[in-house]
Amino acid sequence: MTAATAPIARPVVARHRVQYAALRAAIGAVGVLGFRAASNFGAQLGRFGYSPLGIRRRVVERQIAAAFPEWNAGRVREVARAAYQSLGRTAVETAVISRYSQPEILDWFEPCDSWHVLTDAVARKRGVMLVTGHLGNWELCGAYIAARGQDISAITRRQENPLFDAWLTRTRHRLGYTAIPDADAVRRVPRAMREGRIIAAAIDQGAAGLASTWVPFFGRFAKTPRGAATFALRLEAPIVFATALRTTDGRFSVHFEPVAVRSTDDKNADVDRIVADCTASLERWVRREPGQYLWHHRRWKYQQPGTPPELGNPL
Repeated sequence: MTAATAPIARPVVARHRVQYAALRAAIGAVGVLGFRAASNFGAQLGRFGYSPLGIRRRVVERQIAAAFPEWNAGRVREVARAAYQSLGRTAVETAVISRYSQPEILDWFEPCDSWHVLTDAVARKRGVMLVTGHLGNWELCGAYIAARGQDISAITRRQENPLFDAWLTRTRHRLGYTAIPDADAVRRVPRAMREGRIIAAAIDQGAAGLASTWVPFFGRFAKTPRGAATFALRLEAPIVFATALRTTDGRFSVHFEPVAVRSTDDKNADVDRIVADCTASLERWVRREPGQYLWHHRRWKYQQPGTPPELGNPL
């Protein structure tokens, strides 16, 4: 049974059907605009979320201020507004992307100077752990890799609405890559990597009950999943960091860089080091384009007991 045809796992209730019908109607209306116009519409929605609605505005602005303590309030607000616009664009772009063919998707991207980093890793035939964060358009990053002929699967978290979750899974399948629910990752990821597939995982959202370690992110300890590093060490597979950023002309640029996977007698320390290195790669790219990062997620929410306030949650 494929990911695209797997049954819906949770019961569907009336509100799910209403939400899903409204979503599909909205996607149909926006989709006729064309990709660029739909993206611009998403930016307008994002602006509305920042002001006047102010959805999570305090969270966004305080986290940006904590990450960039040298910035004044005006600069913080400017980047916060950009982050809302970027999130609006990403949401709408993801909603309409399944209308387009893989050649059309590739036309949205600038030439990639670091593509060889990924293909060199694939050539090792041990699978590839592709790590990324919620920067730019992470869904388009996977679609780009699939459009260039690589076998890729993404570890995903189930959505609250099972109808939307199933639709998103079908959309990813049409774009050329499959979804592996995080609850199934332990079972399915090793097999997929032994088959030589690329496995994509976002590393910048901590969650209760998830095997994690605390590593620096903008100078504060952030709870970060250990799974990608653990799989890479166990399977002796390479890790590649990837991100897809918007450019000033409305196109996208994809960037790949290797992350060292070194094994010693201390496996826990090895995992912690790799997680920290992956997070450092993400931070470098967020510093380059802070207005394209998902500051809406409370990145430093979970802390170990005894963490000094200046190294922990800024909220």
